[in-house]
Order: sequence, then C-alpha cells, then structure tokens
Amino acid sequence: MTTVTESVDVNVPIDTAYNQWTQFEDFPKFMDGVESITQIGDTRTHWVTKVAGQTREFDAEITEQHPEERVAWKSTGGDTKHAGVVTFHRLGDSETRVTIQLDWEPEGIVEKVGSAVGVDSHQVKADAKRFKEFIESRGTETGAWRGDVERPGA
Repeated sequence: MTTVTESVDVNVPIDTAYNQWTQFEDFPKFMDGVESITQIGDTRTHWVTKVAGQTREFDAEITEQHPEERVAWKSTGGDTKHAGVVTFHRLGDSETRVTIQLDWEPEGIVEKVGSAVGVDSHQVKADAKRFKEFIESRGTETGAWRGDVERPGA
C-alpha cells in the first residue's frame, strides 16, 4: 500500500473549501487523471480514471463525512483499491488548510514503478495546487452537500 499526503492553504472560508470538496462530479476540473465521477447516491460514487495510459473504473463509498472537518472514502469494487481522507482546518476567516491523504495499491509494473519514483506524490501535489486555483478563481463553491456520515460502529 502506498500513502501520499499533501496540504494546501486556500484563500477561501472553510465552508467554501469543504462544500466544493463534496462536489465529486467536479473533480475532473482539477484532478489530472480523473476522467469522470458519477454520484450514485449520498454516499456512493463511480470513478473512471486514466493514469499512464491505464483506464480504471471503481466504486467508492464515503465512510465518514462531517461538515467543515473531513471527508473519508474507500473503494468498494472495480479495478483499484484505494482509500482517502481530506481534512479542513480553519486558519482564518478566509483561509483554510486542506490536507489530502490517499492510500492506494499500485497495480501492474507501470503503477509500481511510478509509485517507487514518486509520480503519485507529484500528482497529488499538482492536484492540490489545481484545487487551490479552481476554488480561489471562483471564490465560491459550485454546490454543497452538508450531510453527516458516520463510520459503522463509531
């Protein structure tokens, strides 16, 4: 399992940063390699990614979500095993630190070599920078889902 963590400070209020992150279908606008995400329920999404010429499809389930705090998910089927969590930290009235942590299992030689030389960490850093540019250039979120999701047994 490979783990990548990246933080970025965005010049928007915490609710704006959080609300935008709940708009999964907009991820292709700032995440390189994400072809599409389809919301198939309050806590389920279907992803299509293309990295290093490899197309992967999988479903993911939101395992935990608390407004202005965190969104966590894990894959539930398909070509890729991965999980992630994004946390939001208020730095000021109009500044928020967004921390992204991804855990994934590289498949095949291309992904394993890419992971070994740090391609995945560069990708997450670039995606975080594009998220910052996307949300700051808009100044407001494209939508919001304010629901609370609690891990089973928590």
